[in-house]
Amino acid sequence: MASDAQTTTGYIKHHLQNLTYGQHADGSWGVAHGAAEAKAMGFWAIHLDTMFWSILLGALFLWGFRKAAQRASAQTPSGFLNFVEWIVEFVDENVRGSFSHKSDLVAPLALTLFVWVLLMNTMDLVPVDWIPQIAGLMGIEYMKVVPTTDPNATFGMALGVFVLTLFYSIKIKGVGGFAAELTMQPFQAKNPILKILFVPANFFLEFVSLISKPISLSLRLFGNLFAGEMIFILIALLFSGGAVLAVAGGVLQWAWAVFHILIVLLQAFIFMTLTIVYLEMAHSHH
Repeated sequence: MASDAQTTTGYIKHHLQNLTYGQHADGSWGVAHGAAEAKAMGFWAIHLDTMFWSILLGALFLWGFRKAAQRASAQTPSGFLNFVEWIVEFVDENVRGSFSHKSDLVAPLALTLFVWVLLMNTMDLVPVDWIPQIAGLMGIEYMKVVPTTDPNATFGMALGVFVLTLFYSIKIKGVGGFAAELTMQPFQAKNPILKILFVPANFFLEFVSLISKPISLSLRLFGNLFAGEMIFILIALLFSGGAVLAVAGGVLQWAWAVFHILIVLLQAFIFMTLTIVYLEMAHSHH
């Protein structure tokens, strides 16, 4: 709940500030005590809260699915095992429907991204003050618990997918084939002189299309989850405005949480689906 001692602006800034570790202006290394210090730390600063929650949720995914795999049998599954099998079948159907080539990587990668992103997104449904207040009691000044509201996390995952896309584009088509894909379309001509003249325009258009993939993949996930978190923070401010506003805040919080479940699921699904599509394009000859 928002503290009466804090201003509205201060409350919002506090909840949007990451726990940042990096080099201070005096050369020492440590945790930033505000947005200005975090900004001054520059590129090599690291968001400890993003790293902690993303690694913890990734480990939870691996532990849970490993337990399910160990309990798998020929009998009819029940409980958690049934839920895990449903997720695996759901991802497998999407891979089969979107990826027409043979690869031992795509299905496991799609499963990992879907479940991992889903778990990180689900942290947005935890009341915005609970974990930061617990962290405050432990002496931790800032604590953002939704890794996908940090562009560093979403760009990191998108760049990983982008590197795989480039790797398979070159592996499947060869350097010459990949270069031709970037320079010989969309404008084509049988005249060799026109072909050469079209190369710069084709390269510009295809390069923009290529670079836009990781940018759109990361910003779509970040933008939707950041907007959802911001709305939860604004609703939380109502709880410090008296009984009437507190009741209104409770209703709004419940309504937005129910609607946000759809966003949490949809964004994880979109991230997985686009990854499959990009790898399908990388394996396909034009």
